[in-house]
Amino acid sequence: MGSGSGRVLGSGLLALGWLALGAPAPAAPAAELQLRPSAQRFASGDPIWWLELRQGDQRLGRWAAATGLRASQAADRRWTPGNGAPLPPGAYRVGRPEPWGRDLWIDLAPLFRTSRSGLGIHNCFPGVGCICLPKKPELEQLAALIRRYGVNRLEVLAR
Repeated sequence: MGSGSGRVLGSGLLALGWLALGAPAPAAPAAELQLRPSAQRFASGDPIWWLELRQGDQRLGRWAAATGLRASQAADRRWTPGNGAPLPPGAYRVGRPEPWGRDLWIDLAPLFRTSRSGLGIHNCFPGVGCICLPKKPELEQLAALIRRYGVNRLEVLAR
């Protein structure tokens, strides 16, 4: 068994201990996505943004993503749609993964005021304004984990 298996077993034993005391076990924190910039670059020169699935302090998954064109990383991210800027920082509601032609689409709805719209996570490269995962199998893995953990929130961090 790997080290991650012990954490699951330990969590289960902790929950049983709470039940034996007659108290409900503390709820696990909700899983959520975070998009954070990095200093790394794809072979094309486009910046890598790390899309992570997190539950509390635990990272459940991590994917190299693109958002915004290489030359537009410093453009206005909140108010100028169509300029190729990365997603604006802030919180988003994450929709359920759904088929989109031969691709998958995961809708993102900003929970703040912006003129940007039509935002999502899908398979593409480079990333013009959405979150783009260049490898389709990774997008499919992300979609399965969103369904499994009921993920409904994304936090985009500032550069």
